[in-house]
Amino acid sequence: MKILIDGDAFPNLLKPIVSRAVARLKIPAIVVANKKIDIGGSMPIRYEIVEAGADRADHRIVELTEPGDLVITADIPLADRIVERNAHALDHRGTLYTRDNIKQYLAMRNLMDEIRSTGETTAGPKPFGPKDAHAFANALNAFLAKHVSKERQ
Repeated sequence: MKILIDGDAFPNLLKPIVSRAVARLKIPAIVVANKKIDIGGSMPIRYEIVEAGADRADHRIVELTEPGDLVITADIPLADRIVERNAHALDHRGTLYTRDNIKQYLAMRNLMDEIRSTGETTAGPKPFGPKDAHAFANALNAFLAKHVSKERQ
């Protein structure tokens, strides 16, 4: 298992959480973005910079993802593609996307996009804060405890 990080909108509060987890468990990690994103000095973290352009980083993440991998992203269409590859997707607020819930999240995202396209003003997501980082850390730790221990047995 490896961790892939959609780095283009990765919150700074999550960088030390992921860096510590990767270093502690010696899990390979790849940060994919269209610019240099420094997560930390952990040796198992590799950085891959893609050309700027719509969805270039997303396409590369999908190419690199294998069944059982974990992708950290807030991009719901990307999460849908990851789940379809029998991998796991975790968002910045601690939501683990699965085959059971991803289509519901995707439908809601598409509905909100459609509403905004009509000129309607909608409230965006609430600002990312320490409570969100804590929820992410808990979800990441629970995921890793379940999946890394299985893999190493």
